[in-house]
Amino acid sequence: MKFILHILIFFLGFHLLFAQKNTLNIERFGAIGDGVTLNTKAIQKAIDKASLQNGGIVVFPKGSFLSGSIELKSNVTLFFEEGSVLLGSTNPKDYYNMSFEGRPVSPKKDDNSQMALILANKANNIKLLGKGKIDGQGLKLALHIDSLHHAGINIDPNYNYRRHRPNETMRPKLFRFSQCENISIKDLKVGGASCWGLSFELCKNLTIDSLTVVNRSYWNNDGIDITDCKNVKVINCNINAADDGICLKSYYPGHANDSIYIANCTIRSSASAIKFGTASYGGFKNVTIENIKIFDTFRSAIAIESVDGAIIENIKVNNIEAFNTGNAIFIRLGHRDGEKPGVIKNIDIKNIKVQVPFGRPDINYELRGPEVNFFHNPFPASIVGIPGHSVENVSIENIEISYPGKSFKGMAYVPLNRLEQVPKEIKSSPEFSMFGELPAWGFYVRYAKGISFKNVKLTLEDDDFRPAFVFDEVDDLQMEKIALPKTHKKEIVLKTMVNPILKVDQSKIKIIK
Repeated sequence: MKFILHILIFFLGFHLLFAQKNTLNIERFGAIGDGVTLNTKAIQKAIDKASLQNGGIVVFPKGSFLSGSIELKSNVTLFFEEGSVLLGSTNPKDYYNMSFEGRPVSPKKDDNSQMALILANKANNIKLLGKGKIDGQGLKLALHIDSLHHAGINIDPNYNYRRHRPNETMRPKLFRFSQCENISIKDLKVGGASCWGLSFELCKNLTIDSLTVVNRSYWNNDGIDITDCKNVKVINCNINAADDGICLKSYYPGHANDSIYIANCTIRSSASAIKFGTASYGGFKNVTIENIKIFDTFRSAIAIESVDGAIIENIKVNNIEAFNTGNAIFIRLGHRDGEKPGVIKNIDIKNIKVQVPFGRPDINYELRGPEVNFFHNPFPASIVGIPGHSVENVSIENIEISYPGKSFKGMAYVPLNRLEQVPKEIKSSPEFSMFGELPAWGFYVRYAKGISFKNVKLTLEDDDFRPAFVFDEVDDLQMEKIALPKTHKKEIVLKTMVNPILKVDQSKIKIIK
């Protein structure tokens, strides 16, 4: 028995010694947590040391550690103790563009920064954990970049003079991970980037769990961007972003976001809460989104967009509650770029409750999304393809949307006998407001087939002169259990329909020939 006890003690001691050897406190490498000393080299030394010994834990102790770009390596964990802060430098010279060698070529020229506070390329088995904070100090950094441009010291050739800001390529993100596998990011408070927040492309087996993301320091402040990744979980996160909250992108033909699970998150956004696009070259498939709470969001609660040739298929959206949100659902198939239009099919949306206000929902943001630049009435949800390329097989079930009403013909007016007046916008970038004034207050559906509405309730806070539904060139439409306000007008308008099956009050239907 004593022999066994000695053996256990020996192995426990060996394990503790090994653990101590592989736990590297950045202060041992010269880092100083005073919020002033630049610690880039010290932090990188700790990461490199951990990598050379085939892995380890790099510890950020309590304190504020200022740094420029650092590169994460395989088998390395960054652990942030409670009270620790990794501060991004406000000097743009402390960041660099990573080459991310080995990436496939995108037909879209890189229009976003390859710089970041934390970079990783082809790094596997990496983790960022702990109760600490990562703050990019994005506003100060962006204003510094802006000042250098105007002083003629570091000219931005693509400076946006209309909006008075440097181009995205000049502003570092918070994270930029490319072609990495087995990534776990958990429990941290992150944000304050000068551009996108957490950016991942061509990665596999990524888990983002229980993060608090506050990224609203400057323009283009997306929360989390997932580009052509496989096996991704974004769960239990609280996201507050000045641009899109969670954005799935596809820059690479032949690649796709595949097997994506987004659940149990709360999102506030001055753009869209969850969006597919706008970059949409490869595809998005097998995506499940459920148990999401959304509030104070300017654009769409859910936006599903293919405009560059992407195939979007097998998407499930369930149990979404959105309050004070400008648009409920936006599904768009267009042809902005790419050899041929893409595909959107097999979309299942159910158990959704949305409240759309009359005014802009993000009025209390310090940095608000650009206002729609034309007179308009409140926008309906939309499902819109293009001639010859329909959105296919969309099921909408157990949906309740509250609209404000108050529409006025003097703002803009598309009469029902001129539905062709609604522009097709085949080449345009997708957005819920892209068609201008729309002739419906609830749902506008055009160039679609296999569309099913079941147990849908639409309500109005005030009168709206438009009908609730307008369907234009829609095949195989099914409607059942539709609850609408009591009005004296036709609420369901049909034009150029094939095989509609409408189990609704026939007195509410108007057919346009």
